[in-house]
Amino acid sequence: MHEMSIANSIIETVQNELERHPLAQAQRVGVRIGALAAVDASALQFCFEVLVRDTDLNQLQLEIEVVPRRHRCRGCATEFQVQDYDFRCPSCKSFAPECIGGDELELAFLEVEEHEPSTA
Repeated sequence: MHEMSIANSIIETVQNELERHPLAQAQRVGVRIGALAAVDASALQFCFEVLVRDTDLNQLQLEIEVVPRRHRCRGCATEFQVQDYDFRCPSCKSFAPECIGGDELELAFLEVEEHEPSTA
């Protein structure tokens, strides 16, 4: 299950960023996963929750956006989303697609809450 190593990488990235901002507390982290990335979103969510449980990141929420497979027709340059494994161009009906999206696996955002140092 490579979702565990992906979840661990996300957490390490958040921790590295928090080291640069010691007064910040991470609230949410978002990832984009393409339909072709071979990552099970629910397994990733589960692994992430297990890894942050009982840590200083236990309040951190993972948000996952699944990105559909997208193609561009080499004939007419129409961009379209592949549905039901139909790779024909919806405009010209040619079967000459080029995959342009859906294989992403990227950190999309990190939301933190900044805390001011106490002067009391």
